[in-house]
Amino acid sequence: MTAVALQLALMLLVILAASELFTNALEHLGERLGISEGVTGSIFASVATAMPETMVPLLALFAGTTDSEINEEIGVGAILGAPLMLSTLSCCLMAAAVLRSRGLAGRIRPEHSGLARDLDFFLAAFALAALAMFVPLTAAYLRAALATALVLIYFVYTLLTLRASAKLVEGGHGTAAEQKMLVARLGLPTTHATIALQLVIGLALLIFGARGFIEGVQGASTLLGISPLLLSLLIIPIATELPEKVNSILWIRRGKDTLAFGNITGAMVFQGTLLPAIGIMLTPWQPRLEVLAGVAITLAAAVWLRYRLAAGGLRVWMLLANGLLYLGFIGIALSG
Repeated sequence: MTAVALQLALMLLVILAASELFTNALEHLGERLGISEGVTGSIFASVATAMPETMVPLLALFAGTTDSEINEEIGVGAILGAPLMLSTLSCCLMAAAVLRSRGLAGRIRPEHSGLARDLDFFLAAFALAALAMFVPLTAAYLRAALATALVLIYFVYTLLTLRASAKLVEGGHGTAAEQKMLVARLGLPTTHATIALQLVIGLALLIFGARGFIEGVQGASTLLGISPLLLSLLIIPIATELPEKVNSILWIRRGKDTLAFGNITGAMVFQGTLLPAIGIMLTPWQPRLEVLAGVAITLAAAVWLRYRLAAGGLRVWMLLANGLLYLGFIGIALSG
């Protein structure tokens, strides 16, 4: 158990260092390209840092154990556990990061239209993915149509986010880098090549750290005797979502609320469309207690954020409330 604990601590340090490299390089890339914080956070950051949690279900389904049922359980749990973690615990951790500086009633100020678009697309896509659970395996064409629709939703979302970029930049929401490139401290100039180099190094370390953390979590779960589905719903996302959590915490502590939220909600859209499409096509994708509870709580968390955004904006306590939803899921899952 000591070796597992040391591995978890070491991989967490790797992820923290990689996140600092990655967010710093992304800010410089977004500034150089002249794009909005929404595009930088919702598309560039969210897709790049979604690599670890995207790899888990794919590896489980295509190169997992010889037991196909276990592979499918891990795949489904990892697919659904990621947006659950982002919409609940990740939002809570962001709020906790600024609780002292802003207070319970303090405002969170992400750019409104981009956040609303992210949440609207996520809610539509994830509801569709949930509906697909009740489509029988024999209705192969209908399941394929639903999977295709999810892919198209993400394509349209990306186009609309990119189209809105120029107007947002004009309105003062352009990506701005406040700190020097970290590789510049080594004497390298800040160019497109060095930005790309730092991005690659940061992303590689993120994936390496997340994979090492996952292996440590799996080792700990074996010692604790947790089922594959519960493992993939509860434990694996804690590791795979660390890049998003750390990136968003770093950004929100610096007052970059749009980047922080875009990183979370953009990843939610990515993981609520493309990954469920894979699940619908490659797994039974059927409702079970833990699965339905996770889906319902994820949708409730996203609806809560969307409602509060429309009702006058977000405050710190509202994001902390999302953490209570995650605790509720843990209670349901363990009791089941």
